[in-house]
Amino acid sequence: MVNNQHRVVVTGSGVISPLGNDTGQFWKNLVAGVSGAGPITRFDASGLGTRFACEVKGFTTEGIVDRKDAKRMDRFVQFAVVAAHEAIRTAGLDLDSINRDRAGVVLGSGIGGMETFESQHSLLRERGPGRVSPFFIPMMISDMAAGQVSIQFGLRGPNFCTVSACSSSALSSAGTDASQSMNSPNPRSTAFMPWAT
Repeated sequence: MVNNQHRVVVTGSGVISPLGNDTGQFWKNLVAGVSGAGPITRFDASGLGTRFACEVKGFTTEGIVDRKDAKRMDRFVQFAVVAAHEAIRTAGLDLDSINRDRAGVVLGSGIGGMETFESQHSLLRERGPGRVSPFFIPMMISDMAAGQVSIQFGLRGPNFCTVSACSSSALSSAGTDASQSMNSPNPRSTAFMPWAT
């Protein structure tokens, strides 16, 4: 049997998670058995039967994403851009020395911008359709994570987001291989797959 699979080499990583907002802190907490669970703080959970979750804590886009741009991104997109920034940095990748037409972004998201969806739905119900943001759809769709990473870093190669619940990150890895096979006779294309939970 002939094995035509390409080898995958991970040269950099970026993590935003309940265990830490960078790869080092995440790994340190993971191997120490630290739990990311805690009381829900992002909304009033007092009326719910469950009042704990694994929230990302202490997250900021400062120094990475312009404030105006960050306001037009759902939090899950911000996670993706900050994780991609770390992945590019830890890979030692000089974006000025690569062919950005051959550098793409493939991300996985379980559901997309639910915070934007919820806030805009509340605005619609409470204040009417005229108060819904024109950025509602561009902020919440899952593809915006990969799109904003591409925009922020000027990457013009294949770009898409897999959306298949908990298996999204695994499928984004498969998507990277597929995009390289479809779009390039040379499998050395670069793709970024930051991990943000």
